[in-house]
Amino acid sequence: MEERFIYSGTKKLRCGYTTGSCAAGAARAAAEALLTGHPVKSADVMTPKGLLLHLPVERCSAGTGSVLCSVIKDSGDDPDITHGMEVCAEVTLTAEDIVIEGGEGIGRVTKPGLDQPVGAAAINSVPRMMIIQAVKEAAELYDYSGGFHIVISVPGGEDVAQKTFNPRIGIVGGISIIGTTGIVEPMSDRAVIETIRTEASVRREEGRKVLILTLGNYSEKHIFENAPALAEQCVMCSNFIGDAIDIGISLGFEDILVYGHIGKMVKLGSGIMNTHSSYADGRMETLIACGALTGVRTEVLRSLADCATTDAALDILYAADCAEAVMKVLTERIDSYLRARAKGAARTGAVIFSFKHDLLLKTGYADDITGKAVM
Repeated sequence: MEERFIYSGTKKLRCGYTTGSCAAGAARAAAEALLTGHPVKSADVMTPKGLLLHLPVERCSAGTGSVLCSVIKDSGDDPDITHGMEVCAEVTLTAEDIVIEGGEGIGRVTKPGLDQPVGAAAINSVPRMMIIQAVKEAAELYDYSGGFHIVISVPGGEDVAQKTFNPRIGIVGGISIIGTTGIVEPMSDRAVIETIRTEASVRREEGRKVLILTLGNYSEKHIFENAPALAEQCVMCSNFIGDAIDIGISLGFEDILVYGHIGKMVKLGSGIMNTHSSYADGRMETLIACGALTGVRTEVLRSLADCATTDAALDILYAADCAEAVMKVLTERIDSYLRARAKGAARTGAVIFSFKHDLLLKTGYADDITGKAVM
C-alpha cells in the first residue's frame, strides 16, 4: 500500500487501514485465486473514503473447493491493539448470493442495539459492504456470475478481545471487524488536544465569544440539519470534553456549548469528561442512577444493566413510560458537572440528542448560548 500520512501539529503520522479493509482485501484475493486457480500476492480495495488500497497478501492457500487468503492488520502510528493481527477470508463458490460469516476469533453479538443483530458475527455493516464490493469486482473481472460463501476469521482474536471493551458491550468470543472509512488516522491524545486548541483559537480570532463543541460526525450531522447557523463555527473536541472546556476558558470564551449524541453525552451525567471507552464507560450506571433518583421500578433498572447502547436503554425507558423523568434528571446532572468544570469562568450549556428516538435535551442556558452564537 502506498503510505499515507497526516500531520498533527508538526508531527507526521503514518496512516494504517482498518480490520474491515483487511477483511475486504483478503476476500478479494481469495475470490481471485479461486476464479483463476493461481495464488494472489496483493489485492486492491477501494475504501469508503475514496482511497484505493493496494494490500499485500500474507497467505494464499487452497483447500477442497475453497481458498483462504489473509492480510496483516497495519494500524500505522495509531496505538491499536489489533495491529499485526492476521485477518483471513476463506471463500467458496456457490450458485448465487453472497453470504458472509464469522469464524475463529470473530466475536458474536449477544446484546441488542449494536451494528449487527443478536447472534450475528461482529462484522459491521460498512466492512460487510466492502467485502461484498470486493468479491463482486473479482467476479466481474473474471466473468463469473455465481455467488460466494465467505468466512472471516482472525487467529488469536478471542484472546485479544479480552483486552477490549467487547465483552462489556455484548460481543463475546472474539474481536469485531470494524471501520467506517477503511483508513486508520492516528492521533495521540496530546496531538488531539492541541488540534482542539488550534481550532478554538481560530474561532476566537474571528471575534466569537461562544465556543460550540461537537463530539463527532453525529453532532455535525444533527447541527447541519437542525441548527445550520452554528455549522460554520463548531470545533470538534471528540472525546476530550473537559480539556476542550479548559481550552475555551483559557482563550477567553464567555460561553461554551457542548453538542453531542446521548451515547457519549450520557457519561457527563457522572462527571466523566473524557468519553473514550478506554478511560471510562459508565453509561448504564449513569442511567440507572438517574432512574433510581426518579423512582423507576427495580426490574426496569436491572434491565438497563444488560443494554449495550444508550438507544437500547432508551427503548426500555420509553416502554416503561419513565424516559421523560429520567432524561430530566440526566440533563440536570450534565448541567451541574459542566458548571463544576467551568468553575464560573464561563457559562456552559449542552444539547443532547438521539436520532432514533427524536430526542432533544437542553440544559438551562443552552438556548441563550445558541442565540448569542448566531447573533
